[in-house]
Amino acid sequence: MADSATANRRRTMFQSERHREIVARTLQVGRVDVAELAVDFDVTAETIRRDLSELQDRQLVRRVHGGAVPWQTQGFEPLLAVRNDQQVSEKRRMAARAVQELPDSGTIIIDSGSTLTVFAEHLPRDRAIRVVTNSLLIAQVLAENEAIEVVVLPGKVRKNTLAMVDSETVGAVRPLNVDTLFISADGMSTTHGLTTPYREEAALKQAMVESAGRVVALVDFSKNGKDHLVRFANWNDVDVLVTDTRADDDTAASIEAKGPTVLRA
Repeated sequence: MADSATANRRRTMFQSERHREIVARTLQVGRVDVAELAVDFDVTAETIRRDLSELQDRQLVRRVHGGAVPWQTQGFEPLLAVRNDQQVSEKRRMAARAVQELPDSGTIIIDSGSTLTVFAEHLPRDRAIRVVTNSLLIAQVLAENEAIEVVVLPGKVRKNTLAMVDSETVGAVRPLNVDTLFISADGMSTTHGLTTPYREEAALKQAMVESAGRVVALVDFSKNGKDHLVRFANWNDVDVLVTDTRADDDTAASIEAKGPTVLRA
């Protein structure tokens, strides 16, 4: 039985976070039960059934009588669910720290990705800011926050990330002038900065960096030392790097010597 602190956290859980935990549980145990989920998350069985229907529509789980099992095809997203479930505690700590880098008002961009989805869940509910994003998941999270105006960038939806990443998206970003960008990366190194294997994503990320007065990168330390095909930002393009406590002093100092402040959460 969950302790009272866990129960309280679950009562206030965002729908998007509940969805991620349901998907993670199906991957871990193979089958989830509606009645058990309703008790665990302190919601009605009907709410859980709606959750499972939405997750099935997104091909993250497959509904069965009384519950759900993992989606077994090679299609949509065990990949997304697994990525969202990795380094969860580190991502939550990083998100909580990165919230302190928010401007008091104005416009920010939040890039797509699992770390930044967790960050979006941590945004305060009394901060009247405008958020531009290319992520449908982040837009869904922020739609629950009445203080925030959400602007979704146009473009073709990439099914494995539920994000828009194409030339139309890049074109929509180029004229923007925003206060702060919150961005992530597939790889980082002291030598090559922030990188990704995907050229379209790199073009979009470069446009985002160029549009922002201030750049905050959230990259967990498991990405350190991984240099991918395309660099989208040098360290002197980044104002703040938020990573986790696995980052050693020497690496942090080497990165800081090239420009950004390194924060370990």
